[in-house]
Amino acid sequence: MPAEATSASLPAAAAAVAAARRRRLRADRARQLADLLRHQILTGAFPAGVLPLEDVIAADYRASRNTVRQAMDLLRGERLVERQPGVGTVVVAEKFPHGLDRLQGLAETLREHGRVTNEVRTVGPVTAPGPVAHRLGLPEHADVLCIERLRRLNGLPLSLDLSYLPLDIGGPLLDCDLENTDVFRLLESLTGGPLGHAEITLEAVNADAHSAAVLQAPRGAAVLMLERLTCLPDGRPVDLEFIRFRGDRITMSGLLRRSL
Repeated sequence: MPAEATSASLPAAAAAVAAARRRRLRADRARQLADLLRHQILTGAFPAGVLPLEDVIAADYRASRNTVRQAMDLLRGERLVERQPGVGTVVVAEKFPHGLDRLQGLAETLREHGRVTNEVRTVGPVTAPGPVAHRLGLPEHADVLCIERLRRLNGLPLSLDLSYLPLDIGGPLLDCDLENTDVFRLLESLTGGPLGHAEITLEAVNADAHSAAVLQAPRGAAVLMLERLTCLPDGRPVDLEFIRFRGDRITMSGLLRRSL
């Protein structure tokens, strides 16, 4: 290649690299701004659910108008806000707080936000899959009570809960009001005392076709999956749950303390 051609291509390559870097920095700043605005939205910081004008946000957060627009695009993609002609950008989705620092049922956790109801989709004895029997401390192929419920808050689908319980403790639940009462409440009534502790794992998973249909969520959308193993005060496992939450309707929070 002639030397003059090589020299001529260097400024063009440098310009392309610089442009790509500017786009990346703008995308980074938009993501960071979206995180800040999301927190403001979820904590009710905007009166009447209307966000400030873009130039006000740009001035408040010292961001460019392009960065603000990209941040708004991210929030619209999450179906958290939308643009309404003559009004501006408004909040169109509400997320409900679910605490992770106390052992509570869903109705107890969200009692300030409305009424939790349950559609019992499956209930009855089944042979425990191997991992379930192991987690519950039961012999292999032992029977357990299986309960699947669609849980709604104020009529909107919120979570799909699948629970496995040892039959000697869970069996009496067949005669209980599973449509209107948390399993935790029922277990404490049946055992005559409070539950002890729970081990939890929280992760994001893609909604399978069944879960998406039941939760009325887009197929393949990310859902929050909470796996929880609840034990009696003596340490005996009594309830293994797999709970799929609509991620656009729930936030998880807790208070953590650092031990030295």
